[in-house]
Amino acid sequence: MNSIFRGDVATPGGRALAWVDSLFIDHAVLRLIWDNWAAVAPGRLYRCNHPTPWRLRRAQSRYGVTTVINLRGATQSGSYALSRDAALRLGMDFHDLSLESRGAPQKDRIYRLFDIFRSMRGPGLIHCKSGADRAGLAAGLFVLFEGGTAAAALRQLSLRFGHIKQAKTGILDAFFLRYQREGEGKKPFLDWLRDDYDEVALKRDFHANGLASFIDGWVLAHE
Repeated sequence: MNSIFRGDVATPGGRALAWVDSLFIDHAVLRLIWDNWAAVAPGRLYRCNHPTPWRLRRAQSRYGVTTVINLRGATQSGSYALSRDAALRLGMDFHDLSLESRGAPQKDRIYRLFDIFRSMRGPGLIHCKSGADRAGLAAGLFVLFEGGTAAAALRQLSLRFGHIKQAKTGILDAFFLRYQREGEGKKPFLDWLRDDYDEVALKRDFHANGLASFIDGWVLAHE
């Protein structure tokens, strides 16, 4: 991701530059009026697009959120610096985990997400940039970790959140569908992940629609 921010939000100038970078380079100007907020499991886990500092305050005061899981990974962007600073000021636990939106889900990162979910204190909040794809993947994984069905996990990847399954991001749907076909009803999700899931095969077998991918990546500017 391109960024003009390389500073420190502790200084007035650095904070101003972080906001410019966040609003206009990272498209946060759109997120000022749209937060893509939803409960994955009320009182336990919520999801949204990249939150502004005041939305984190609201999440804490209204929903009791104590843990933020950033699915974009640590970056040099103003959005990252502002949300991380706000979370730490609010006393929230903050985790960085880089998930892919257009690649086959990676086993090691799924295991790490499981560990975070299992050990986090209080309600958690997962977010990516738009709240459509990586947040949907993480939310669907939470459903499976809790013993839910692949069909329920797939509902976390829907057009309601801005997810386009015909685009390259549809590989996330293909992941849940593969578990549904190969493992559901036969073995627990984590056992299937360990024993049977093949990242290379999933990537090889998935084919996206070119027009849908253009709309998703360039018109909607999803990462």
